[in-house]
Amino acid sequence: MRAACALALSGMLATTGCTGEQGPPGADGMDGTDGQDGMDGDDGTDGTDGDDGADGDDGEDGTDGEDGEDGVGFDDSSDIPTFVTELVDQVAAGTLPEGTVFPLDARATDSMRAVEGLKHETLVTWLEPITFRSGNDDPHFGANADYIAYFGDGWDTTAGDAPQWNGSGTSGWLWVNHEYVSNDGPTPTTPPSGQYLTLASWMRGRGLLANDPLSSTWEQSSIDAIITQTRRQLGGSWVHIVRDPASGTWSVDRNAANRRFDATSATLSRVTGMAVSADTRDDGTALPAGVVAGTLANCSGGQTPWGTVITAEENAQDYYGDAEACWSGQRFTAGPCAPGGDVAIVTAPSTSSGFGRHSSPGARHPRDVYGFLTEIDPSAAPDEWYGRNTEGVGHRKLGAMGRAHWENATFATDEDWQLIEGQPVVVYAADDRQSGHIYRFVSAQPYTAGMTRAQIRALLDQGTLHVAHFADMAQNGYELRSGASSETMRGAGTWIELSLTSTDLAPNGAALGDATMTVGAALASATWNGIGRFATDDAVRRALFTASQKIGVRELNRPEDVEWNPRDPSGTPRLYVAFTNQTGQRALMDDGSLAPTDATAYATAAYRPNDTAGSIFAIEEGTPATPATSDSFTFWIVARGNTANGAYDFGSPDNLMIDGYGHVWFGTDGTFGRSGHADAVYYLDLDPAHRTTPTATYGRPFRVIAVPSDAEATGPTLSSDMRTFFVAVQHPGESVWSTWPATDLYARPRSGVVAISRRAR
Repeated sequence: MRAACALALSGMLATTGCTGEQGPPGADGMDGTDGQDGMDGDDGTDGTDGDDGADGDDGEDGTDGEDGEDGVGFDDSSDIPTFVTELVDQVAAGTLPEGTVFPLDARATDSMRAVEGLKHETLVTWLEPITFRSGNDDPHFGANADYIAYFGDGWDTTAGDAPQWNGSGTSGWLWVNHEYVSNDGPTPTTPPSGQYLTLASWMRGRGLLANDPLSSTWEQSSIDAIITQTRRQLGGSWVHIVRDPASGTWSVDRNAANRRFDATSATLSRVTGMAVSADTRDDGTALPAGVVAGTLANCSGGQTPWGTVITAEENAQDYYGDAEACWSGQRFTAGPCAPGGDVAIVTAPSTSSGFGRHSSPGARHPRDVYGFLTEIDPSAAPDEWYGRNTEGVGHRKLGAMGRAHWENATFATDEDWQLIEGQPVVVYAADDRQSGHIYRFVSAQPYTAGMTRAQIRALLDQGTLHVAHFADMAQNGYELRSGASSETMRGAGTWIELSLTSTDLAPNGAALGDATMTVGAALASATWNGIGRFATDDAVRRALFTASQKIGVRELNRPEDVEWNPRDPSGTPRLYVAFTNQTGQRALMDDGSLAPTDATAYATAAYRPNDTAGSIFAIEEGTPATPATSDSFTFWIVARGNTANGAYDFGSPDNLMIDGYGHVWFGTDGTFGRSGHADAVYYLDLDPAHRTTPTATYGRPFRVIAVPSDAEATGPTLSSDMRTFFVAVQHPGESVWSTWPATDLYARPRSGVVAISRRAR
């Protein structure tokens, strides 16, 4: 095959001869092109693992991530007073950690603020249902919250215990006062404004108001509806609250027997210790003698050692007219108190007053049935007046204490906040008006251990009423006649019995030409100090301001809250009082004689304190352990307000609070308008050891909690374990823009109660 092939190939090139013998093989030809790859074979078995290599060097740290949001944890490792006093100790010692802001800055925001380490939450606000029912006749939280009292569940498990600092700290009952509705109600030709507009809009949405809230034309029927609903916003709320163990958050227990007390005849009280005008229900039905409709103008108050609440009726004159119609401000205008006759009060309701404008006669109540310290028995239904069904049960107004612009009441107790064994019950209270006074009631009979609640309550039906005469106080209301006061440079004062049988000397006796004139004789005189005669002791108690001015008692700069401190840091029980301010003129001259009654002469002659910022004073009874027997007291300033904006500046002190250790706290009213920073709750350092620390902080106020906008910080109180602080935010947005507590730009502000507790760090 090969030879033939060769021939054939060569024939293509040349003619050749016949084939000869085969020659030797030729040289190998060139390699051909590679063929296609074959298919992969099966994988072989894995080999054994090699040894691990050595670890590499650590890389550099990455940059820190952004801080996460704060959690909702809470810290129960210490109570709030202990937490705050530890911070104060650090300030005093100069060891406050760098970067810690304490006290809280003087600022104004539309939000709650608190020092680092505390958290706050809104517990309940105006118009919220306080049960799971939200109908028009069901209870809703009232307007402009003020005084707060906390009753821990089980506080009365041990007989004789007081509600203060006993019972559960995580569940209990709150009493909250509701003082007023802010701004202007409607008239026949003008629409409501502010809180009244909020109320009108709420009513319109519920079918309770026919009038367009924004209309400038108002029918009397719609004005009547607004007045009736406004009366339901005043008084007080009794609500049960609980704290969630997991988050520490407080909530209203809406399935509890929460209830409202208000200014309508749905709430009924008996006036004890003094006769008053006959009253009716709102429908005109007569009430029994001494039983009266509603409670109103509920400012501050007091928690009794036996477990009831005192709610103080302050500016009652705004609603049916001023019963003590003898004064224009502090200028005596005579009227029904003119010399030569008997001092009388005006009882008929004014038809031009806030509630007297109602068209129904039954809805217009006598002036003299308001202006009392009112004792609410929370265990009783709102319409159960004192003694109606059971002796010692129900609600009453303490006529034995008299009528005034009452701010609050406080009781002299032992260090366990119990009444003093074997001693009469002692109640202190202040008349919160310019040139007002402080009063003390001493029961006729003593308290003895083992008394029932009914027996204890009966002690307040009879007793002696005194007025405090600050003899050494300068006319400006914050200094002594001799100059500045201090704990070592005290002023002297006396308690003067206010009765027609009082043998105490009238303070203005010498000025009026008879240094031997007794109080009883002065009150019974138809001409003494240019003021008419008090015919009975009831007449004296009905017009305490006029009676006190008649005998020349030293005037004070709006005495507001008074609080008894049985555990004072000094080791001696003391009474503290907040003098808020006074810029109006005095009623009396420096010697206790009446200032000129002619308007022009009065404007020139009457002294004007011009105290815009107020003060806090301490009072020590002459016999501190037995205050009922004390005829005298000493007093001195412990903190002076101002209108500045520094870390330790404050103005216009109002509500006071004494915690379970005896520390003094206070809230302010009016700082925003006078100084530009928010009203707040302050801790007042009265630790004697801090007089000589590297930074002497004794007497300094430490701002701890600030409220929003132009709101007032009211009702400061603590839970029984002192781990939660409650404060009321009153009248946010009353005169400036605010949406608190909402964040909606167009929301209307609402008063409410805030709970403050420790935040986990």
